Amino acid sequence: MPPPKSTHPVPRPTPRSAPNKDDVKVAPKDLPASAPVAENRRARYDYHIEERYEAGMVLSGWEIKGIRAGQVQLTDGYVVIKGGELFLIGCRINALRSASTHVTPEADRTKKLLMHKSEIRRLVGKVEQRGFTLVPLNLHYKGGRIKLDLALAKGKAEHDKRNTEKDREWEREKGRLMRHNISSKS
Repeated sequence: MPPPKSTHPVPRPTPRSAPNKDDVKVAPKDLPASAPVAENRRARYDYHIEERYEAGMVLSGWEIKGIRAGQVQLTDGYVVIKGGELFLIGCRINALRSASTHVTPEADRTKKLLMHKSEIRRLVGKVEQRGFTLVPLNLHYKGGRIKLDLALAKGKAEHDKRNTEKDREWEREKGRLMRHNISSKS
């Protein structure tokens, strides 16, 4: 005798769909490249930015943890070329208190930058012949890695800095005037 048929439908497995991007929490490595971790705002004030480049960095584990915690300062940093390689000097990454006991972290350690050899050769030519300098602009995440934006720049003279400051003040004043005019009309 055959078994009795059930009136309830048999649950069928549903195909797995990709998770909705709203459901997934964003980890630091998944942030877009446009979200800077640390910025060198002083570079735009002191230099005329000519060209921008992106370079990878050789970092230790404690440095990556420090960068993720926001314990990084680029203001005093600069890039030098030694033996056909790029090095970042003066970038301060403070170690977390929970850093490993068998590692002695050095906050001002010189960091090697990673770029294609052809790009480095091009930079060497411009820095040596035309009086440019290499300045770090910001640190950001890209594809789970920490990248450095650096700029080929020329130093500003004092009068250029004064003009920049004057323009900035005018923009602030213009914004204040526009807000005042809008609020007084309503």
